[in-house]
Amino acid sequence: MNFDLPAEHRMIRDQVREFCEEEIAPIAQEIEDEHRFPREIFDELAALDMMGVPLTEEYGGLGGDTLMYAVVAEELGRVSGGIGLSYVAHTSLGAKPIELFGTHEQKEEWLRPLAEGDGLGAWALTEPGSGSDASDMDTVAEKDGDEYVLNGTKQFITNANVANSVLVKAVTDPGAGYDGISTFIVDPEADDGFEVTTVWDKMGLNCSPTCEIALDDVRIPEDRLLGNEGEGWTQTMKTLDGGRISIAALSTGLAQGAYEAAKSYSGEREQFGKPISKFDAVRDKVVDMYRKVERARLLTHKAATMYDGGEDVTRASALAKLDASEAAREVAEDSVQVHGGYGYTTDFPPQRFYRDAKLMEIGEGTSEIQHLVIGRQLGL
Repeated sequence: MNFDLPAEHRMIRDQVREFCEEEIAPIAQEIEDEHRFPREIFDELAALDMMGVPLTEEYGGLGGDTLMYAVVAEELGRVSGGIGLSYVAHTSLGAKPIELFGTHEQKEEWLRPLAEGDGLGAWALTEPGSGSDASDMDTVAEKDGDEYVLNGTKQFITNANVANSVLVKAVTDPGAGYDGISTFIVDPEADDGFEVTTVWDKMGLNCSPTCEIALDDVRIPEDRLLGNEGEGWTQTMKTLDGGRISIAALSTGLAQGAYEAAKSYSGEREQFGKPISKFDAVRDKVVDMYRKVERARLLTHKAATMYDGGEDVTRASALAKLDASEAAREVAEDSVQVHGGYGYTTDFPPQRFYRDAKLMEIGEGTSEIQHLVIGRQLGL
């Protein structure tokens, strides 16, 4: 496998990196402190044609592949985990399923504005009582003539209060288990009965809104069913394969940002008359950080390349997500340590990377679930 990025991918990476350095890095701590979703950044990303990187040009996307999308997600995570999280939730969860499973009419109406950056997407699977058993679902959709009526509560939904469309999972056949779950396109602005009831204050990633939503007799036309009834769980598994690559890429970016901060600081900070990077304890820690970042990136790029090649990526994406998310947390923690007391202050970015990284081991399936998935893939 060739691990050199193609020229087009390097060009996109460099373009996004420059944008991140100039536009995001100066406000990264500010928007986190203010718990403010930076809509202007997403408008600017849309102007750069970055909001639909892995989506088809036919419906307004850039027409890039998953590897290119992973590179963009990594660059965003390198400066702001929160912006990166909202970006990947929009792309892999809010938009990609419409491309994969939607009709031409649904793609024109709902995918195009997401791909072109005129709107943001969200995906509503998790419920207050479901946790890792996402199939344990109380939200229901009952057919009433040529409409569906949705009732239920969804929890920890990224972008829900800023989204133009939300893909909602609901039970259409209560007795059918996995085969009784379906997916619906909900319009938060136009559909009566849709309400964001909570926007959570979190340990980190506070510039990316995480919400609880209530669905109270939300009536939507039958043409908002994505795919066919009963296909929702199969769609979910396919979506999560790509979603885990997204989180792996975002985690790699967080780890890269934390590593760079530690490397720079250790080369400038002097103790006992020389830079602290010259001391074995610090040097070895920074070297280990570099090793973990490189390993996470290789696993992520491998999974993305396999996805683009049409291969089954369940094992590869779970492995990339597991390794990269743990690397992000470990590297960020070490970056705080290298910075010493300064690392514990908000004047330096390691504390932000540290807090942001923890969610990577929880969202899109916990590390424990990734072990389960990989074990099954290995026949254990």
